[in-house]
Amino acid sequence: MREQIQLLDVVALTEDVPERQLRRGQVGTVVEVLAPEVYEVEFVDNEGRTYALLPLRAEQLLVLHYQPAEAF
Repeated sequence: MREQIQLLDVVALTEDVPERQLRRGQVGTVVEVLAPEVYEVEFVDNEGRTYALLPLRAEQLLVLHYQPAEAF
């Protein structure tokens, strides 16, 4: 079962999006929930400048975690 994506989650692309020059593994932040399983994701550079903002489907995203997972 896929984890539910939430507003402000940090996510990584699971596939290339060549029309936007984005590659698998690039990291962005969910900034809006557009529809069930569709999210607006913002990608920023190291200077904080947005270089891409686009809607993506849940299956194109992997939620990243920075803390250990709790016991299942």
